[in-house]
Amino acid sequence: MEFSEKMRKARLVFYEEDIEEINKILEHFLERSQAKCALLIDKEGHLVTKKGFTKSFNTDSIAALVAGSFASTREVAKLLGETEFSVLFHQGKNENIHIGLVAERALVVVIFDDRTTLGMVRLYAEELTQKLTDTMLASMERNKDKASGVSQEYQQAAESALDDFFGSDKK
Repeated sequence: MEFSEKMRKARLVFYEEDIEEINKILEHFLERSQAKCALLIDKEGHLVTKKGFTKSFNTDSIAALVAGSFASTREVAKLLGETEFSVLFHQGKNENIHIGLVAERALVVVIFDDRTTLGMVRLYAEELTQKLTDTMLASMERNKDKASGVSQEYQQAAESALDDFFGSDKK
C-alpha cells in the first residue's frame, strides 16, 4: 500500500508540535493572502486547528458542514468521471470560502472578504496546501509508532496483566 493511501485510511492524530507547525503555516498564509481566517479540518468534519479572525463564526459547525459539502461534491465529481475535486470555492455577498484538499485526508478552509481577492487566495492557497501536506506526511511518518496512542511496551504489559487477571488461553 502506497504511503498516500495509508495516509488517507489512517486516523488523523496530531501532537502538540504538529499543531504548532500547522499554526505557523496558517499564520504565514493569512499574512500573505490577507484572508480573514483559515481552518484545518479532517474530512469527517472535526476541527483540527484555526487561525485568524474566527470569533464571529461557529467554526465547529462550519467544519462539519464544509466536510459534508465536500463529500457530496466528491460524488458529483465521480458522476463527471473525476475522482474528486481538490478545490472548491463559494462566493457570497460579503464572505467567500475557498476549500482545498490536503494530503487526501484533511481540508483547509479559507474565509475571506473584499479585503483580498480570489486570485490572491488561490495563489497562496496552492503553497499552503503543499506545506500542510508536507507537514502532515512528515508528522505521520514521525509518529507512526505512536499511532495507536499506546507504546508497544505498555501494550504488552497491559496484555500480560489481563492474562494474569483473566487467565491465559495459551497452554
